[in-house]
Amino acid sequence: MFGSAMILCALPSTQGLYGFAAFFLMLNKIKVMEALSLNASLAVLAVGVALGIVGFYSAIKQASLVANGINEMANGNDVFGKTLILGVFPELYAILAFAAAFLALPA
Repeated sequence: MFGSAMILCALPSTQGLYGFAAFFLMLNKIKVMEALSLNASLAVLAVGVALGIVGFYSAIKQASLVANGINEMANGNDVFGKTLILGVFPELYAILAFAAAFLALPA
């Protein structure tokens, strides 16, 4: 039970990894620019804020779903697989936000 619960608890933390990876993407984009214009800096800010909001919201919803699954596992129900599958759906929004952040960064 502990191993299954630990796997489920790790799911919501992946949104932080997406934010961390997006930070390095943005940093590399900023480093190659000769001069950072106001429009480019606002675009980077908007991308970061959008990714942060989507990641935060999806992590909260995913954590709620996972917590309910762990509670049911503690009650003796075998719901690990179902909880894992349902926990991936909020993850999709974080992945889409990361992909959109990658595409929306200024050239």
